[in-house]
Amino acid sequence: MTTPVRRAGVFAILCTLALAVPLGGPWVGIVIAAAIVVGAFAVTDGPLFDLLAYPGDYEDGRLYGLITFALAAVALGIVAVTTSMSVAVFVGTVLLIGYGNLAEQIARRRTDDDVLRSGAFCLVATGGAVVGQTLTHEFTDSIGPLESVASTFPAMIFLGASGALLAALLRDVLLSHDDPIVMLAVGLLCWLLAELEPTLTTAGIVAALAITIALGYASYALETASIAGMLTGILLGLLTIVLGGYGWFVVLISFFGIGGLSSKFRYEQKTELGVAEDNNGARGSGNVLGNAAVAIVAVLGYAASSATLFPGDPDPNLFLFAFTGSVATAMSDTLSSEIGSVFETPRLITTLEPVEPGTDGGVTWQGEIAGLAGAAVVGGISYALFPEVTAVGAAIIVAAGIVGMTVDSLLGATLEGNVLGNQGVNFLATLSGALICALLVLSFAMLG
Repeated sequence: MTTPVRRAGVFAILCTLALAVPLGGPWVGIVIAAAIVVGAFAVTDGPLFDLLAYPGDYEDGRLYGLITFALAAVALGIVAVTTSMSVAVFVGTVLLIGYGNLAEQIARRRTDDDVLRSGAFCLVATGGAVVGQTLTHEFTDSIGPLESVASTFPAMIFLGASGALLAALLRDVLLSHDDPIVMLAVGLLCWLLAELEPTLTTAGIVAALAITIALGYASYALETASIAGMLTGILLGLLTIVLGGYGWFVVLISFFGIGGLSSKFRYEQKTELGVAEDNNGARGSGNVLGNAAVAIVAVLGYAASSATLFPGDPDPNLFLFAFTGSVATAMSDTLSSEIGSVFETPRLITTLEPVEPGTDGGVTWQGEIAGLAGAAVVGGISYALFPEVTAVGAAIIVAAGIVGMTVDSLLGATLEGNVLGNQGVNFLATLSGALICALLVLSFAMLG
């Protein structure tokens, strides 16, 4: 057994000690964590140090990886016992990280396939989270006997899978010894999702996972998304289906599908012009989040308003239009840049002077038409799927997409490169599309 696997196994065992909190109370957990931290400070060399040390720990002769991991668990545990976060979420998160890491290290020893490694992490991490939540409920009798636990099983799977996907994503873009950051991020996400109290069935969550995983892998196989982009897309898709519904998911996946394929449009020509996406057009997590972060916040807002977590009980439909407006912007902007960039010499949107292809803020009339078509696609899908979206509502969605696309170009011509990066511009553009769409709908409702 290799040292990384052994270290991961020891960390998994230490993570299992999180069960001491539901068994003996928070003080027992704090005592155990304190003992681990003191022991980590005391062990500075020898076989035990070699077993537990990350590569960076050797420089100072301290088990900083173990110390920060234990402190992160303590911090999350304190949040769990002092706020509305359940202890089950805390225990599930800690086991998710520990056993997911062990599975990934074992898979890393047996295969070089990054997809299989990520899959092993997510599968075992989800199982660890579900087991941790189930045992916590049993130890604390927080929801009654095992039969009652079974009724919450779909929600446990949802929390575990969502946490596992976020953890796998963060581990892909961070370093292996950044697990304390990963643990805190996963715990906070699971806390938020638990507060939304999603209504699920076992068949429903299994179907949602099957659909999102299949489409996510297809995007990777078609080279329209990297590993990180695939994981991000699966996570966003899962949240959208569970918290919004399949109609919301169809709108979102239309952008991922059409937008991803548009990056392949005349790719060799775009490469020659210097305007092609890197990595053979495969989009990473930054690109996916830059275009879809506002949309997923709208989904979370919709779920929170439906669960009456917002003061004042805002109309959930406003979040629906914010969602569609942001996706229309992302679709419009993506098609405009991916298709318009291979035609005539672009002109800077602020001065209309000819500029080199790929210049931030450069537009072509072909790109503008493609952007209009992209917004129209989102407006049409929304009109077909949502009874709340009338013909006027669909027109508002299209208008919001065009406004957002224009904002993207204006920001590109004025702020991109100096103040903002490409993902920041995408985020602000989709935010403007979401706000314009929601405000226009609200204005028409007040006038009506």
